Amino acid sequence: MSTPGQQSAEALISRLGVRVDPDLLVLSLTHRSFAYEAGGLPTNERLEFLGDSVLGVIVTDHLYHTHPDLPEGELAKMRAACVSQRALAEVAREIDLGPCILLGKGEHATGGDGKDSILCDAFEAILGAVYLSHGLEVTREVVLRLLGPSLLAAASSGVALDWKTSLQEACAERGLGGPLYDVVGEGPDHARRFTATVLIGGEARGSGTGSAKKHAEQDAAAEAYAAITTSD
Repeated sequence: MSTPGQQSAEALISRLGVRVDPDLLVLSLTHRSFAYEAGGLPTNERLEFLGDSVLGVIVTDHLYHTHPDLPEGELAKMRAACVSQRALAEVAREIDLGPCILLGKGEHATGGDGKDSILCDAFEAILGAVYLSHGLEVTREVVLRLLGPSLLAAASSGVALDWKTSLQEACAERGLGGPLYDVVGEGPDHARRFTATVLIGGEARGSGTGSAKKHAEQDAAAEAYAAITTSD
């Protein structure tokens, strides 16, 4: 186990387009599996928490001002799409973040640097590090540059932006009652897998799996949405 090499760290900084405090950069890349094997080092989870909140503010502010005529519900769908685990993992892949993440031997052996959940968490942690290093405005510049394509695509993606909200609305329109989600998690903390089943009127109408609960629920909602709307 080792810290990121100087060359890989510099390459990542170049792709981010902004320098980050070196200690915060290492911390943002430290997955809990690595921290545990190294004897209990601090992990990137606090930075992830911070970065997630900062990201939400920036994206919400951008959507609010860019789409002045859209109602709250549509803005919420667009935000959900832009900051979803899958969307952020794709941004992380675009900046080649995976190879820079510090993983324990077991997580590394199972391809942890390519998992959506780990990529998303590390990306949010890096945003937290950027925020602590430079403040909100520089972080805003980084977010809007890296998430630009997602923000543009969100304006025309319709129901696919947020399947849970779209399913809720479809159920209400048809008098079916609100959907309920039954989620089961399996596996160790560092490799957790979730299976979600969505129930409508007590009947299972869709299922989904993912490395995060919200991801599994979105996939289940997408399947259920197709099931109830294609029968119209």
